[in-house]
Amino acid sequence: MSDNANQSFTELEVWKKARVLKNEIFHLTKAFPPEEKYRLSDQLIRCSRSINATISEGHGRFTYKDQLHFCIQARGSLSETYNHLIDAFDCGYIKDEQLDLFKIKIDEISRLLNGYIAWLRKNL
Repeated sequence: MSDNANQSFTELEVWKKARVLKNEIFHLTKAFPPEEKYRLSDQLIRCSRSINATISEGHGRFTYKDQLHFCIQARGSLSETYNHLIDAFDCGYIKDEQLDLFKIKIDEISRLLNGYIAWLRKNL
């Protein structure tokens, strides 16, 4: 990992992958029933957006301690996103194959985020 202070958050691989996930979830929720607009759809969109927003907010703090704190919060939002996808599956809004594909993407983001967290801890 290069010097974080000279790198924009948009250059972070974890942020890029989370952005793709966020956009895919946004489009996925368009197929949910109208009654889920302010329930599951809204929750999924908000928690998936929170991953990127929290990583970028921590990055803007310019201290490893703050970045670490916000990345741990982003990891929580990533878990919440997966939980809501399971809810969507349980309600019959997505198929097993879709859930499996999202799980693969979430696992990849989790590995990248955990690696970033480990790097930040090392640099504290």
